[in-house]
Amino acid sequence: MDRKLKFELVPDSCWYSNLRTLLPKSAWDFIKKDIKSKANGKCSICGKKTEKLDAHEVWSYDIKSKTQKLEKVIAVCKDCHSAIHIGRTSLKGDPIRAEDHYMKVNGCSYAEMRQDLKEANELHKKRNEVPEWKLDVSYLVKEYGKSD
Repeated sequence: MDRKLKFELVPDSCWYSNLRTLLPKSAWDFIKKDIKSKANGKCSICGKKTEKLDAHEVWSYDIKSKTQKLEKVIAVCKDCHSAIHIGRTSLKGDPIRAEDHYMKVNGCSYAEMRQDLKEANELHKKRNEVPEWKLDVSYLVKEYGKSD
């Protein structure tokens, strides 16, 4: 079933392959400001109105080509961001709150949420079999690059 809010378990070898660490601070700050401005104070996933939005990078992973590709950057509330990164939240935060938010946003039961989490963990395990991922950030050129 397709969910509005998804668990996104990042392969272990990609934990620090994010725009915040790859770009100069000024470039990342520009992207964050742009994304938040376009969101007009609303979470892109649950629609919650808040002044405290995070910029969330949506990545795809092609196991055959071993490519981690940036698909888009969206503005999300803290609760959605905690659910998206449930693995990190389980280590550092409040996983029960994140699970509750996931169920609320998706209108699903506890059993359905646990099944989604199981599937996300299985996919994470497969992705962890790739020792090193190629990075594709062509989205940045499309969205923010110069077209001379």
